[in-house]
Amino acid sequence: MASFKIILGSSSASRKQILSKMGYQFTVMGADIDEKQIRREKPEDLVMALAEAKADAIIAKLKESGFEEGTSEPTLLITADQVVLHGGEIKEKPSDADEARQFIKGYSKGHASTVGSVMVTNLKTGVRKGDWDKAEIYFHEIPEEVIDKLIEEGDVLYVAGGLMVEHPLTSPFVEAMVGTIDSVMGLPKALTERLIQEAIQEL
Repeated sequence: MASFKIILGSSSASRKQILSKMGYQFTVMGADIDEKQIRREKPEDLVMALAEAKADAIIAKLKESGFEEGTSEPTLLITADQVVLHGGEIKEKPSDADEARQFIKGYSKGHASTVGSVMVTNLKTGVRKGDWDKAEIYFHEIPEEVIDKLIEEGDVLYVAGGLMVEHPLTSPFVEAMVGTIDSVMGLPKALTERLIQEAIQEL
C-alpha cells in the first residue's frame, strides 16, 4: 500500500484525539463554513451535506495555496459533522449559554441520539467516500449544579447539542449507551477506518 498524508478537516479536540489513537499522523485545517446556510430535513442528509461542504471549502483553500488535484503526493482529507436528536428535533451547536442549558436539562432522565458523518476525500484521485453512523444515549437525572459547571466551563457551547458524554462531569449520569463512545464523540473509528481503506484503494 502506498504511503499517504492525512488532513483532518476539523478543529474538534475529540476528533483529533480519536484519530491520533487510531495511530494516524495528520495535519489540521478548519473549513470555516457557515453551517446554518446548509439545511436538510433529515439529520442523516444534513450531516452528510455538511461534511461534503467542509471538504469542498478546504479543497478551495488548498487550491488558493497552489495545490493541484492529481499532481500532489497522495493525501486524504477527512471531514465530519454531527448533530444530536432529542424530542424529535435536530440540535446543533448551542447559540448561547441559555440554549446549552436548555439542551442539557432536556437530556436529564431522558435519552438523545447522535447522528454523525465521516467523509474521506482522496485528493490525488478525486475519489470521495462517505457514510453516517448513529448512537443512542440514556441519562439518569443530571443535577442542576453539574449543568451549571458545564456551562461555566464553556466547552459545551462548541459541540452539537451541547452534549459531551465523555466529560468527567457528564459521564457519571449516563445510564446506558447503544453505539460506541467514539461515535458519540464525533468520529466513529470503524467507519473512519473503512472509508480510509476505500479511499486509498486507487493510490
